[in-house]
Amino acid sequence: MGAMMTRSLNDVSNQTKHRRTGYVWLGAIVMFAGLLQVSLARAATEFTLDDYAGKVVLIDFWASWCGPCRQSFPWMNAMQTKYSDAGLVIVAVNVDNDLADANRFLNDFPAKFQVHFDDDKSLARQYEVVAMPSSFLIGRDGQVVKKHMGFKVLKQDEYESAIRAALDLEN
Repeated sequence: MGAMMTRSLNDVSNQTKHRRTGYVWLGAIVMFAGLLQVSLARAATEFTLDDYAGKVVLIDFWASWCGPCRQSFPWMNAMQTKYSDAGLVIVAVNVDNDLADANRFLNDFPAKFQVHFDDDKSLARQYEVVAMPSSFLIGRDGQVVKKHMGFKVLKQDEYESAIRAALDLEN
């Protein structure tokens, strides 16, 4: 009976060890997902419009503290899904000073499009960004077709119409 009791206690101890190991693995997976998000946002310094030659590109400058950005992200997800096969590429450029703020925003509002972190604000200066969000629709020829500051829910049809025109789709 003593040997049976010892085996049972050992079994319980082993189960506890396995459970703890599972929690450690779960924690590692969560941490890796966070690092992946960080590495996605850090790619901004390598951003060049030349990489998207022949595509229609919507460049959207945003920040974690921007209220309208919370509305624009779901809309941009929908546009990326709807028009990617027609040649649309959406690139969201974050201008936060702290990458952690950007990643917290992305956890709440996941992006189905490319996200870059403009740590030195060189892209924002290049596009002369003065408001959040600021969007620039770039045609297949690399020229700015349309730009707008802010994001207004009531103008979503107008924004989409500009995308369709740049993609040469019937409106």
